[in-house]
Amino acid sequence: MKYLLVVGDGMADYPVPELGNRTPLQVAYKPNMDAISAQGKSGLIKNVPDDMHPGSETAILSLLGYDPHLYCTGRGPLEAPARGIKLGKNDAAFRCNLITEKNGAIADYSAGHISTDEAKQLIQAVNKFFGKPGKIEFYSGLDYRHFLILRNIPDSRQIDCTPPHDAIGEKISTVLPKAKSKEVQETAVNLGEMILKSKVLLSSHPVNVARVNAGKNPGNMIWPWGGGPKPSMPSFKEKYGLKAAVISAVDLVKGIGAYAGMEVITVSGATGLANTNYEGKADAALKALKTNDLVFVHVEAPDEAGHVKDAQLKVKTIEDLDSRLLGRILKGIKEPCSIAVLPDHPTPIPVGTHTREPVPFAIRVPGRRTDGVERFDEDSAKTGAYGLVTEQFFMSLFVSSKFPA
Repeated sequence: MKYLLVVGDGMADYPVPELGNRTPLQVAYKPNMDAISAQGKSGLIKNVPDDMHPGSETAILSLLGYDPHLYCTGRGPLEAPARGIKLGKNDAAFRCNLITEKNGAIADYSAGHISTDEAKQLIQAVNKFFGKPGKIEFYSGLDYRHFLILRNIPDSRQIDCTPPHDAIGEKISTVLPKAKSKEVQETAVNLGEMILKSKVLLSSHPVNVARVNAGKNPGNMIWPWGGGPKPSMPSFKEKYGLKAAVISAVDLVKGIGAYAGMEVITVSGATGLANTNYEGKADAALKALKTNDLVFVHVEAPDEAGHVKDAQLKVKTIEDLDSRLLGRILKGIKEPCSIAVLPDHPTPIPVGTHTREPVPFAIRVPGRRTDGVERFDEDSAKTGAYGLVTEQFFMSLFVSSKFPA
């Protein structure tokens, strides 16, 4: 038996007035997701514990069966392996966004979804100005997502850094890094100073001058967050006895996959946005299924649409995921394969950020009976055979024989 897991990041939502008080999943035309529900069984699952921040790092770890209380050391260290960044025992990795600051506040967490080529030039300038080899290092990543590495520092988890997508419109002065212990007080202050000084450096950079002249948001400030040390995780093969691969454009998902010993597959044109290469991901998944027991395909686009509160774009990303990726995979599968589809967490249009409510899921197992649920969405899943799952990780449910009668 093969296993295919398709995750539409942040697909779950609240009813949206613009959509007739329906969710994007309820509005979207998604015959392939609906078919998996109709041919399988559905339910709701809570991937984010009540006592943890509803970040993608928490939800993805839970979804794959890794307790986030043990392995969620921070967004930065989980993403770092995807960029080949090596971390020592006492090193800390921070995710470092390029953001747009306006009138002393965070105006845009992604600097207008700045391009990777533009961002690379800005991060190089930042590293040249602030970097100190062996102590402070900046690394470029994908579009607005980059890295700050601090070598040989006290416990970085004692530094409270606000994710920029959770602070849109907030004054910079109120959300600068804060120390939770005296040991990291100096480090927190230094991070705050780098944030403030970065505006002076970046505002006059030719890349940003050109963006402003073109009416685009500039990447005029760095924003480190999600810092922590590298985790030590058992491999996916050790946990489940399955050889696995992961396909994603997002460093977080690639990094978790790398720590879990999965084959990390990079697809040309995979962007993490609505313009991602859906067909390329589908073809890569079909190829990976030939040499792996389980393939995890992650699509970031619905989450990004949720963050910018664009309901129509979110509907489109769901429809593209369904027709251009999932449908293509379903047509190409030639051997028995259990298939699951779900979001990791909600990213509701009304709030523009992650929340921790349960999300719908559907699992189709060849030869097993169905539960009568014919659509894949938040309300339909409530009547599924699995019910509400709160005490079990999704992956254990998916790869086990526990399929409700």
